[in-house]
Amino acid sequence: MVEATLQKPRANSARGIGVFGGTFDPVHLAHLRMALEMREQLQLEQVRLVPSHRPPHRPPPLASAQHRLAMLQLAVMDCEGLVVDDRELRRDTPSYMVDTLQSLRDEVGRDKVIVLGMGADAFAGLTSWYRWQQLFELASIAVFGRPGAGLVTDTSLQQQIDRRRVDDVSALLAVPNGCIAFLAANALDVSATSLRAIMAAGRSPQFLISDRVSDYIRQHGLYCATATELSAQSNDHAN
Repeated sequence: MVEATLQKPRANSARGIGVFGGTFDPVHLAHLRMALEMREQLQLEQVRLVPSHRPPHRPPPLASAQHRLAMLQLAVMDCEGLVVDDRELRRDTPSYMVDTLQSLRDEVGRDKVIVLGMGADAFAGLTSWYRWQQLFELASIAVFGRPGAGLVTDTSLQQQIDRRRVDDVSALLAVPNGCIAFLAANALDVSATSLRAIMAAGRSPQFLISDRVSDYIRQHGLYCATATELSAQSNDHAN
């Protein structure tokens, strides 16, 4: 359960903001499904999809920032409550989530509920993130199940789970930050790595990405490298 030292609920803390980051190289239906599940299950006013500029823990994205931003904007065009937030693309520094959350917290104030959403596989590696423990000072974390996700093995992360875990949405939304919740999701087992390989092989990405994004990729000739080159862009299962 969440520890007693967390801030008390505030009057305007309900209907908060979700944050869902990634390279989105390219954005696919699993990204959109998780963002939608996050908004609906947590009753959030919006979920901000934040494309990273210079991801510190993975190779650089294959598509440019401009292309990834354009594809993401096309993907959420008809998705109520899903919003593209380009603040990381506007920073010429590594895309650390703690900096992104601090920037958002400065904008919305200390009383607003902010929830960082991620898959279980990404959460299992949270201790490798820059200033990871400070994330809880800025937001709560909602962890969604994913096919094949690994279990938490890091002792320091397990200690945070033991201190901060809440078991229902109302408890998560009762405070602006500091909680961890594990939520079930209708996750789609799609990764950008496999999707790029499919397109590089000349196969159709239909039913894995939106038609608008598929058209954009075709019009701009993206992801036409060989499958061998694309396989080097590994460790992309969360984004």
